[in-house]
Amino acid sequence: MEYKKNDILTVTIEDMGSDGEGIGKVDGYTLFIKDAVIGDVVICKIMKAKKNYAYAKLEKVTEPSVSRVTPVCRYHKQCGGCQLQAMSYEAQLEYKQNKVRNNLIRIGGFDKELVDRIMEPIVGMENPYHYRNKAQFPVGTDKDGNLITGFYAGRTHDIIANTDCALGVKENRQILEAVLRYMKESSVTAYDEKTGKGIVRHILIRKGFASEEIMVCLIINTLKPLPVKGRLIELLRETPGMTSVSISINTERTNVIMGKEVRTIWGKDTITDTIHVRNTSDFSLTDKAISFHISPLSFYQVNPLQTEKLYSLALEYAGLTGRETVWDLYCGIGTISLFLAGSAKRVCGVEIVPQAIEDARKNAEFNGITNVEFFAGKAEEVLPEKYEQEGIRADVIVVDPPRKGCDEACLNTMLKMQPQRIVYVSCDSATLARDLKVLCDGSYEIVRGRAVDQFGGTVHTEVVVLLQRNG
Repeated sequence: MEYKKNDILTVTIEDMGSDGEGIGKVDGYTLFIKDAVIGDVVICKIMKAKKNYAYAKLEKVTEPSVSRVTPVCRYHKQCGGCQLQAMSYEAQLEYKQNKVRNNLIRIGGFDKELVDRIMEPIVGMENPYHYRNKAQFPVGTDKDGNLITGFYAGRTHDIIANTDCALGVKENRQILEAVLRYMKESSVTAYDEKTGKGIVRHILIRKGFASEEIMVCLIINTLKPLPVKGRLIELLRETPGMTSVSISINTERTNVIMGKEVRTIWGKDTITDTIHVRNTSDFSLTDKAISFHISPLSFYQVNPLQTEKLYSLALEYAGLTGRETVWDLYCGIGTISLFLAGSAKRVCGVEIVPQAIEDARKNAEFNGITNVEFFAGKAEEVLPEKYEQEGIRADVIVVDPPRKGCDEACLNTMLKMQPQRIVYVSCDSATLARDLKVLCDGSYEIVRGRAVDQFGGTVHTEVVVLLQRNG
């Protein structure tokens, strides 16, 4: 039978896609349905029909899945941030474990038995809410001209007014309402993407979970000083833990949030947070801890409690004895590098962002760690240069690339350097699987792997994999 737009169908959801959409079939015809959960029986309306499949809108859940729960946030359907809030957390973890497994098999081409043997159970969160230590909120106006802030609706730049995100820290609401109050009182306008006019574009909030220090940075569309900035500071200082208030100037017509220049207008330039090493048997805390200075531009994992578990697994996988030279690629502000330094002879970190390298060096000094060296540049350029021109080798390479994965030149140099072990930390299991295929075609084999859920309520998860060189 041929189906077309606006057809109404009843379907049982049998699977879920990589973006969290429910998948079901009617007479062999596949339907992708946002907000549907595995096990649901739903009535849906076809919005876009193709020959063999269609995208449909969820109209009604006639028989809810045993995994369906009432979402904590009333905006979960509209907001682009949380795709899985209607699933129980246990079902979310199962979905993420299967997503990693399927990507390794389908994209990486690895044998199912191998994947099932090397993949350890996913590491979940004790509380999958209020875990984000960083959030960036766009500022705009509603249809009546009122100032609002919140998050973009899925696949749009339409702002959903919400100052109380279920994933963010509790202080976010007070801070956002303080900024909106300041803007109203001082006649400070919101940025308009269509016209390029207006002052305040985004509000960045960061919190150190260990220190309880809070940073606020307003991204503004002007080179002029903020009007009545003393009032802004006064209102923000009412929030306990307020440590740093800054502005970032971004006058370009771009989707990039942060500007290139940051100016502190009150308090410190950075906040501090501490990451602890954990016992990987039960993830209890040890007495080893490393502290970090974090600026508005610093890359720092958004879920510090799960980051401790992730990095502790990476350290265990590295198998260091104190005699190794370790390269940490895409090192950011040195979080993994400094973790590794306590168990290695020498650690070399590489990061493309100069400010991050400056922060990494300061963090090493702050923690009294002297056996680390940081290089600013692209990993795919710095690594070949140090290997081919200076003969610097590696016993272990740890790589933690952005979502797009490793550059081909970087992978090729890793293969030329022939480290005994490679520890790959990934925030995207699809690009991870692609890169693992290259490394395993080049004389490495996967020994262990484990997902760590850093992002409850969403489709995303981190994965750490250990590769061992053959021969």
